[in-house]
Amino acid sequence: MSLALGKQWSLRRMADQNGFFKMSSLDQRPPIEDPIKTSLSQTNLLTTENLNADIVAFKRLLIETFQSRASAMLLDPSFAVPGCLNALDTNKGLFLSLEDPHSPKTAQGATLTSAINDWSVGKIKRVGGDALKLLIWYRPEGESAVNAHQQQLVREIGAQCVKYDIPFVLELLAYPSAESFATAILKKQNKADSVLLALAEFAKAEYQVDVFMLESPVAAADLPGVGKADWEEVQPLFDQITALAQRPWIMLSMGADMAQFQTMMTHAYRAGCSGYLAGRAYWLNTLDLYPNWQAMTDSLHSEALDYIDALNQLTDDCATPWYECASGEQAADTGDVDQAFCQQYQDI
Repeated sequence: MSLALGKQWSLRRMADQNGFFKMSSLDQRPPIEDPIKTSLSQTNLLTTENLNADIVAFKRLLIETFQSRASAMLLDPSFAVPGCLNALDTNKGLFLSLEDPHSPKTAQGATLTSAINDWSVGKIKRVGGDALKLLIWYRPEGESAVNAHQQQLVREIGAQCVKYDIPFVLELLAYPSAESFATAILKKQNKADSVLLALAEFAKAEYQVDVFMLESPVAAADLPGVGKADWEEVQPLFDQITALAQRPWIMLSMGADMAQFQTMMTHAYRAGCSGYLAGRAYWLNTLDLYPNWQAMTDSLHSEALDYIDALNQLTDDCATPWYECASGEQAADTGDVDQAFCQQYQDI
């Protein structure tokens, strides 16, 4: 599959000058809202106004701290866009989320993903977004009705992204089986199968996904790191991602700590990964210091920035540019110039 010119241009904005995605994830809502809400409640300062103001202040702090190291930043339309967009460097890619973090769940614990109320692909394009992200929880052997709902939603969003010529980035997470929800434990092979089989489904052309954001097929704590003992036993699972995706893919930190995520990326980059999206790995612990804003700022400017610098160096040394992946074609001459191009390029 080839990319339309608008999508190609946007992916170039999302990546750095070498074609690597170095992206900060700041679109989280409950992981930021909940600890702030708890702290405000304990001090009898909880009001909607105070809560919203401090959520925006924290997201603005994250943008101002990390954007110098990022190629793009993933923001939410509820707090970060209306409250912080003027803090974002205009040279950075604007990456916006679409899914509602409070989407309904079935009795078995599966999420039926929905878009944020009154938010759409067209609005993301209109506000100036370079790409949109849709998070899908999916288990290949899960309930057929749930899977059908998730598949249809991805088809619809994929078609809308084609219409508006904006890159469709699918964040694909494999939730555990119903039996595993009680213990929150997945066997290694079951996790790998869930990740890879879900990828195989959504890599089909009918979904029109441009970039995948994926979790590790192996739990972060179980990864040795390339070159370490037994690393070759797990590497083939990462290699399968590239074979199945057939387009650029990005690794998610998924709550792994800094050291674990660095180790994870050695496997991902060896397999052909084009970059990362990380957030909680380097800012979540900062919320333990809330509401001491100075201490929070100092924390982010020390350990977190050093960590990102090391991760970016690893990316520069080992990642695969997005345009070298199967569907990641750089903008090329069409052969049809002047009025011919204007006639052939479709309108919305």
